[in-house]
Amino acid sequence: MARFEGVKWAPRQMKYLLPEKQFEITEADARVFAVSRSLHYGLFLAFEGIRFYCKKNASGETEVVFLNWHKNLERFQRGIAFNLGQDQQSLVPAIEDMEHIFIRLYFSDPAMREFFEEMAGLDAQGYLRPFTVDEEQSIGVTFPAQPAIRAMVCRYDRYLGEPFCGAVVPHLVRAVGINRTGCLKLGINYLMSVKAVDEARKLCPEAASALFLDDHPEAPIEERQVSEWDSSCCLFGLRDGTVIKIPESNLILPSVTIQGIVKILKEMGISVEERHFLYGELLEKARTGELVVACSVGTAGILNRCQKLILVDGSGRKVLTHFPDTEHPLFQKLGQARDFYWSIYKEKVKVPNDLKLYKYVL
Repeated sequence: MARFEGVKWAPRQMKYLLPEKQFEITEADARVFAVSRSLHYGLFLAFEGIRFYCKKNASGETEVVFLNWHKNLERFQRGIAFNLGQDQQSLVPAIEDMEHIFIRLYFSDPAMREFFEEMAGLDAQGYLRPFTVDEEQSIGVTFPAQPAIRAMVCRYDRYLGEPFCGAVVPHLVRAVGINRTGCLKLGINYLMSVKAVDEARKLCPEAASALFLDDHPEAPIEERQVSEWDSSCCLFGLRDGTVIKIPESNLILPSVTIQGIVKILKEMGISVEERHFLYGELLEKARTGELVVACSVGTAGILNRCQKLILVDGSGRKVLTHFPDTEHPLFQKLGQARDFYWSIYKEKVKVPNDLKLYKYVL
């Protein structure tokens, strides 16, 4: 459901070769070799999405602001480590090294100055997209010989997340828990995400998101656990004012955004239960009106409330369509939590405990 408005990409991308620890600024359209293992087999293909804000500080200097971004870097680090062999683990960069590469080498490069200065004047949202690729020209099915980090950055005016229609797609699974890949941002997970949305559109042509269940399609559908949306995590708001968060596992991407949203909700006095949520329970709460709203939580859109959720039976047939109770106080508070989250970046509100703001002068 990635729909952006007003996107502008920076004029340069970066490349950092891990074996040589060699940094390079390249043209924005610099290519990857057509015979990269990453392109042919998905080997060494991990990525990250990191939101930031750019402004002029009190001294008139250009400054970029991140929230809890070391958690993004840690998640990216885990993805890099997964994609390398046992004898290559020494190539995995430390968090402090990645911080230096992205901020002091890439963001601070003179070729990027005009982009960030313009962005600071527009009050726009920023998005850093680092990814990994094998730079060697080879079609051998082996670990990468020239593993590298590349990165691009863009700004955007807004993310068109609401209203959106979602549908449960029980016959596809995003990842298999035993392989320990569902908790990583790997390219191999996202084809299934796109396919699932395509399946969701068979139920509702305007569907923008698919809700996955766990990796046990052989089990009765009511006994399966809700896992994630196709490209974001989920929260469920109930009529008693409680919010349910799905626990992290090998199937669940440890969302940095959802951790922040949960902290904000708790400071708002909202009860958040972190527990498994069976699909049978979701069906029952939707039927009885106990479900107020289902939410999608991710980097770009922060939090979006589903305006139409199509629920199905074990054969994939539509059995119920849930519409949110937009008059319920919890529906409104979830929207307020989203606005509060972005206000933290702008330093308009107090940073909640356990969340950390990172600021860098370029």
